[in-house]
Amino acid sequence: MTETSTAGAASSDRARRGAPPKGNPVGRFFAAIGLFVSQILDELRKVVRPTRHELTTYTSVVIVFVSVIMGMVWGADQLIVKLVALAFGK
Repeated sequence: MTETSTAGAASSDRARRGAPPKGNPVGRFFAAIGLFVSQILDELRKVVRPTRHELTTYTSVVIVFVSVIMGMVWGADQLIVKLVALAFGK
């Protein structure tokens, strides 16, 4: 065999690994589900969970940010109410 034919066989072997195996449709269906679940588990192993300190810090930042935005929206709403009352009367 030549070098190009072995390289081509290796790349086609890699391409076939991700593809569901040939066979009946029921077997392919369950093989695809198995592949899907194994890929999910592989991705979940990569997840980095925050420490307790990081979690409390992030939660505090979100609560403060949402409170500030709520205050700004409330203030803008009150201003609009006053302007409409001035423009059209009560």
